[in-house]
Amino acid sequence: MIKRFRFSALGVAVTFTCVSLVALALFALPLWYAWNATIEDGRAAILESDVGRLSETFRRDGVKALATSIDTEAGLNFGERIHILMFLADPTFHKLAGNLPAWPRELGTTGRVQYTAIRVDRRVISAAILRRDLPGGYHLLVGRDVQRFERLEDLFIYGLLGAAGTVLLVGVIGGWLVRRTLLAKVQDINMAAHAIMQGKLSHRLPAHAGESELNALVETENRMLDQIELLVEGIRNVSNSIAHDLRTPLTELRSRLEEVSVTRPDPEQTYAEIEAAIGDVDRVIAIFNALLRMAEIDTGVRRAGFVEVDGSRIAAEAAEFYHPVAELKGVALVFVPKGPQRLAGDPLLLAQAIGNLIDNALKYVSENGRIRVSVTRVAGETIAITVADDGPGIPDEEKTRVLERFYRGDASRGTPGAGLGLSLVATVAKLHGGSLILADNDPGLKATLVLPALAGNDVDADARSGRSEGQ
Repeated sequence: MIKRFRFSALGVAVTFTCVSLVALALFALPLWYAWNATIEDGRAAILESDVGRLSETFRRDGVKALATSIDTEAGLNFGERIHILMFLADPTFHKLAGNLPAWPRELGTTGRVQYTAIRVDRRVISAAILRRDLPGGYHLLVGRDVQRFERLEDLFIYGLLGAAGTVLLVGVIGGWLVRRTLLAKVQDINMAAHAIMQGKLSHRLPAHAGESELNALVETENRMLDQIELLVEGIRNVSNSIAHDLRTPLTELRSRLEEVSVTRPDPEQTYAEIEAAIGDVDRVIAIFNALLRMAEIDTGVRRAGFVEVDGSRIAAEAAEFYHPVAELKGVALVFVPKGPQRLAGDPLLLAQAIGNLIDNALKYVSENGRIRVSVTRVAGETIAITVADDGPGIPDEEKTRVLERFYRGDASRGTPGAGLGLSLVATVAKLHGGSLILADNDPGLKATLVLPALAGNDVDADARSGRSEGQ
């Protein structure tokens, strides 16, 4: 079973070295083959030319003229390093001319170029030899010293070995340097991770100047740590807020039950206290239900149930549902029709989000106030569901904080609720790929739920008629 390659600095260095050596071999082997083939072809052509020229001399002028010509050519380099070998023998292979002492016994009878070692004047010469049988039984031999090219071949081999050694040296040194650099960076990461594991969530991985793959990884890890720190801080704040918000209704519930247990009031007062205790329990259950809904939304499970819905219809139904509450408070709740606006989403979550915005506006708008609900298409790509009121509004410094879970501003201390309404709306918007935007309404607050629109929406506000609530 072949094991998978494990990434490491040593593995990278070894792989780089092996690939470089293979590339060097793929370059050198064809070159070596071409060199030998070219040299052999050229040597054979020269020998064929020499044999042909001498054979023509024999045919034209006879054996004596050929012997004289061979002795002349062979004697030109005699005493020096011999580069050409010539030998003319009679039918009994006795020497007639040439610079060889005798006919080479190891020479075959073929007419092809043969390679053999010949002793000449106490020296052994590696030669390429071509034999030709002449008319009358004479034998002609012409050879060339092949050692003259050995220096070039040796230089090629030495160069190839030097290149391979350089590749190995660079691979070893490069692998060591890469391993040292990676280990130093990994050590920094390990130290930072150890500090974070010890509870120092604000600690970050060290980043160096310049652009590199490691720096990109460090920046990504630091952004991840920022998000983790934000989530942990959010969990800590939520835990504190849950403890604070549950303590009040549970304390009131215990006080009521303890008072009933001690005072033993009449049945009518006992039932009144029981109803109040039920209200306290309902507050606790409402908090947990809201948290469970947001946890379910955060997981993205509800996205599987998205269908095509009409945002205008959902907003109109939400406004109609809260219309009796607005009438009891003396508030004018108005829905402005803009025609159908199609989007993909969970109709129950969208209805709850719009209802939370209307409910939030009803809590803070004064008597004879006004709440306006509208659904419009923005830039042809998004749908804006807006709930605007003329209440006290929210200060700019609190507009982002009110979207946090359990956060309640100074203006909301005396109103019922647990600080989860706007958080739930923001969570629903995020699930649908949108956002919740809070802006001033001069006076009051304008909360806009921005959601992606489906293609093909009818954006003609006058082409369709809608419903207006609380006119």
